[in-house]
Amino acid sequence: MRNTRSRLAIAAGTIGIATTLSLAPALAQDNAAESAYKDIERTLGSVPTYMKNLPEVAIAGAWAEYKGLVLSPSTKLDGKTKQLIAIAVAAQVPCSYCSYGHTAFAKLSGATDEEIREAVAMGAVVRHWSTVANGTQVDLETHKKEIDAVIRHVAAAKKAAVKAP
Repeated sequence: MRNTRSRLAIAAGTIGIATTLSLAPALAQDNAAESAYKDIERTLGSVPTYMKNLPEVAIAGAWAEYKGLVLSPSTKLDGKTKQLIAIAVAAQVPCSYCSYGHTAFAKLSGATDEEIREAVAMGAVVRHWSTVANGTQVDLETHKKEIDAVIRHVAAAKKAAVKAP
C-alpha cells in the first residue's frame, strides 16, 4: 500500500511538472501568434481568412517566411518577377485562389496582361515537357548530359553572335 502511494505521489508530481513545462511553449506560441496577426494586419490592412485558417502554432513561422520572401524588397527577385512565377505555379497546381491573388499582385507590381499570359504559358510549357519526360521515364543522367550539351551549343552560338560584325 505504501509503495502504491509513493508511486502515485511520484506520478502526480511528474504530471504536475510536465503540465507546467508544457504551458511555457504554449504561452510563447500564443504570444507569437498574436504578434504575427498584429503584424499581418498592420502590413496588409487585415488578416485574410486563409491566414486565419492556419493553426496558430504555425502562423508566426509562416508569416515570417511570407514577409521575408514574398513581401521583402531586398530579395534578389523583384516583386513583379516573384508574382509572375507565382502565377505560373498557381496555374499548374491548379489553385483559383492563388491565380486570382497573384494576378492582382502582379498587376499592382507593374505586370502587363501580356506578361501575365506569358508567365501562364511558360508554366504550361514546363508542365507539358515535364509530363512527357516523366511519363516516358527518360533516364535522368541521360537527360542531364543532353541538357548540358544543349547549353554548350547555345552558349557557343551566343558567343559567335557577339563576335559577328
